[in-house]
Amino acid sequence: MASINIIGAMRTPSCSSSMSTLPKPNVVVNGNGNVNVNGFAFASSSLSGDKVVDKTTSFLRTSTSQVRRTPIVVSPKAVSDSQNSQTCLDPEASKSVLGIILGGGAGTRLYPLTKKRAKPAVPLGANYRLIDIPVSNCLNSNISKIYVLTQFNSASLNRHLSRAYASNMGGYKNEGFVEVLAAQQSPENPNWFQGTADAVRQYLWLFEEHNVLEYLILAGDHLYRMDYEKFIQAHRETDADITVAALPMDEARATAFGLMKIDEEGRIIEFAEKPKGEQLKAMKVDTTILGLDDERAKEMPYIASMGIYVISKDVMLNLLRDTFPGANDFGSEVIPGATAEGLRVQAYLYDGYWEDIGTIEAFYNANLEGAIIEDTLLMGADYYETDADRKFLAAKGSVAIGIGKNTHIKRAIIDKNARIGDNVKIINSDNVQEAARETDGYFIKSGIVTIIKDALIPSGTVI
Repeated sequence: MASINIIGAMRTPSCSSSMSTLPKPNVVVNGNGNVNVNGFAFASSSLSGDKVVDKTTSFLRTSTSQVRRTPIVVSPKAVSDSQNSQTCLDPEASKSVLGIILGGGAGTRLYPLTKKRAKPAVPLGANYRLIDIPVSNCLNSNISKIYVLTQFNSASLNRHLSRAYASNMGGYKNEGFVEVLAAQQSPENPNWFQGTADAVRQYLWLFEEHNVLEYLILAGDHLYRMDYEKFIQAHRETDADITVAALPMDEARATAFGLMKIDEEGRIIEFAEKPKGEQLKAMKVDTTILGLDDERAKEMPYIASMGIYVISKDVMLNLLRDTFPGANDFGSEVIPGATAEGLRVQAYLYDGYWEDIGTIEAFYNANLEGAIIEDTLLMGADYYETDADRKFLAAKGSVAIGIGKNTHIKRAIIDKNARIGDNVKIINSDNVQEAARETDGYFIKSGIVTIIKDALIPSGTVI
C-alpha cells in the first residue's frame, strides 16, 4: 500500500547510525515498493546559492595530478547499504557535498503527464512529486544544498519546491536550499541542455563556487530510499575519483540495463549497454566483493548502474571542461571515459528497493503496486498512518489504510479510511444487484459495491 505522511524535522548530526533509527523527513520505500513521505518542513533559503566558507580549511584539490587526500579507512571493498553500519563523515555532508538532481528532458516516456509540467513535478501519492524522493533522501543524508536542473515546463516544479521547502533549512551559519536551475541560452553557449553531463557543464560556473569536496549527481525519476552519507563515505574510504551506485541483478533483468564489471577491489573496469548472449555472460562479477553474501551473490551475478554518482569536485571540473568538453551524457560517455583514462571509478552496492518510474507503465505500477482498479471511485483518507503505525498493524494481523498489493477492484466505491488487504477481489463476479453486508464492511446496490467508511477488508477476501 502507498500512504503519504507529513511529520518530523530535519536531522543535522554528522555522525549517525542507520536512517531507520532517526527522526526524519523521509521517503520510505520498503521491499514491496510502498511509499511514505514523512515530513517536508523544509525549504529553500532566501539566500539560496550561498557557498560554504570555511576560513580554516580548504576542501579543494586543484588537480588529479597532485597528492591525494589521505583516506579515512583504506578498504578494498565498496560497501553495501547496510541498515546497521555507522557513518561519520569529516567534513560532514552538509558542508562538503553539493546535491545536483537532474530533472531530465521533455519526459516523452511519461507524456501526457508531462504535457504541462516538468518530469520531476509529476505527482506521486497525491500531494507529492517525483522530485520529493531525491530531495528527501538528501535531507535525510544531511545534504542541505541542492540544485535541481530542468529544461521543460518548470513552473509547477518551482511552485512545489517553494511551498514545500520555503524556509531556512540549516540555520544562520549553515544555509540550506533547494533551487531550480532551468536551461538557458548564453553568448558562450546558445544551446539548451544536450544531456546529463552537458546540463551540469552549463552550470559549472555556479557549482564550482561552492567550497565542497564532492558533487552528488542524482536522477529525478527514481523511486527508492538511500542513505547518501554511506555512499559518500565509501567514496572517501576507497579514495575514489568517481563512485557509481550499482544494483545487483539476476540474468532475467540484466539485459535491460547498462552493466558494469569490477575487479577484486570493486573498481569498475568495463561497461556494457544492455548486453545479451555471450556478451551478457562475460559481464558476470563476484558480487560478494560489494557486500552480498554467497547465496545472494549466486542469484545476482550482475551489477547495473543506477545513474547516481559521487564525483570529486576537481575531477568533475577537469572531466567536463578539459578531458571530455564535448561529452553530453554521464552514463554513456563521461563515466566510461574516466575509466579509460585511468581514474579510480568505484562501484557501490545498493541492495534495496529501486524503481525507475520514468515511463507510464512504471509510474502506474509504482503507484498501484500491482493492484488493478477499474471503474472505481476512491474517496481517499482523512488522516495518515506512519511507517511505525503500519508495522504495528501488520504485526498484530491488521491492515493499514489503503489498498493492498495484487488486489483487484472493479465497479466499486471505496469510502474514506478503508483498509483493504492484499490479494482482495472486489469484482462482484456473480453480478449480485442488492446486498447488505454492513458487518462485513460493504453494501451492493444496483450491482455497485460500496466499501463503507473505516471498513476493514481482510487479505484474501472475495466480494
